[in-house]
Amino acid sequence: MKLAQYIFTFFIAGLLPHAPVHAADLMAVYREALEQDAQYSSARAAYQAAQEKLPQGRAGLLPTLTFSGVRRRQLIDRIGAPEVTIDNQSLTITATQPIYRKENFVIYEQAKLQVAQADSQFILASQDLILRVAQAYFDILTSQVNVEVAEAQKKAIAEQLELAKRNFQVGTATIVDTYEAQARYDLTLSQEIAARNDLEVRRRALQQIIGRMPDILVRPDEIASDLLTLKHPRMEDWINLAEQNNLTLKIQQAVYNIAKQDVERAKAGHYPTLDLVAIYSDQKGVGGTITGQGINLTSREIGLQLNLPLFQGFAVQSRVREALANQERVHQDLNNTRRSSVLLVSQQYLNVTNGMAQVKALQQAVVSSQSQLDSTRLGRDVGVRTEVDVLNAQQLFFSARRDLAQARYNLLMSRLRLEAEAGELDEDDLRQINDVLLQKSDTVAINPLRHTELEKISR
Repeated sequence: MKLAQYIFTFFIAGLLPHAPVHAADLMAVYREALEQDAQYSSARAAYQAAQEKLPQGRAGLLPTLTFSGVRRRQLIDRIGAPEVTIDNQSLTITATQPIYRKENFVIYEQAKLQVAQADSQFILASQDLILRVAQAYFDILTSQVNVEVAEAQKKAIAEQLELAKRNFQVGTATIVDTYEAQARYDLTLSQEIAARNDLEVRRRALQQIIGRMPDILVRPDEIASDLLTLKHPRMEDWINLAEQNNLTLKIQQAVYNIAKQDVERAKAGHYPTLDLVAIYSDQKGVGGTITGQGINLTSREIGLQLNLPLFQGFAVQSRVREALANQERVHQDLNNTRRSSVLLVSQQYLNVTNGMAQVKALQQAVVSSQSQLDSTRLGRDVGVRTEVDVLNAQQLFFSARRDLAQARYNLLMSRLRLEAEAGELDEDDLRQINDVLLQKSDTVAINPLRHTELEKISR
């Protein structure tokens, strides 16, 4: 997407009217954040303000026109003569057109760089909004899964506890099974409390972005195969993209170019200035103080004005040295940003590729843990397994389901962060993920909490 189109899309989207939604998918929450998020609104205002740098810088190359007028009355008291009243009036119009001002040319070039820097900063803020919305959205879904797992575990362990108590009473089990089930139940209860607290914290984080508490979110049941591949398979491809498109790198490059112009601006203190000046003056009552009778004068002037700085106490040389030192500092910051960009792209690429492998492994782990749980229950029924064995198998199954859900959401966030580090993240990437998620999704009421398939499986 071209830079201007990119900025226009995000800028206009933030100004569109928006109605609150109650059953929201990822894109619906994002559109609400475009209007409500204070951090993004601040970035949009900063972008608008930065656009004024260009006309301000251009103003130094354009003519200036000034008008001054004076009107006064003089009362002259002459000894031995009557008092004389003289009305003085003057009108002056001055027009100045810079012909050569080195500093003004540098300021104009800096203004263009500042506008380009603001463009990149606004796009970076837009990408940051996408990441913050997605992170808050997936954090809620992850916390919701943790609550549901804790609820399902608590219910299953409660059933095992009751069964262990009955078996102990009839003499088919030992007191150890009862104590084990009771300890598991108490631990799970504390985990449920912690999970509910974490869910409330995640909800508050999303509230900070969209300005209201989220009600119902759409949750994917699984990650489609479309999201388990990358459009650029090799890490080197992503690194090359980042070197060309990474927004943080572009911003730092603009800072370095501005620092280079600061050096030229400081050197401009040695250069002469040349202006074309035109003056029109209309005066009445001139010289009346001396002669007692003022005269009227009208003058028209046009000419060149040359100023040549000769000596300014070594101030110019000092400013040049200061600008050169700042240029070197910014240059090193640019090198550090470039290396950091390569590192971050590599990390996110590895997070994505390893996340894909982890999701596939956990999918198999869920299937295996389900089989283990079924066989352990069967073994308990025939007397070759104990209640403790069933509790352990249930714990493994619930943990596998929780880990799989978390790995899915981590993988999606890693994909978005990889796109952002490569400078290619935009609304279309978020929409693509949302569309794929909606192919097999579920609607999750955040408050009140509901029971899910985990509880059905645990029975």
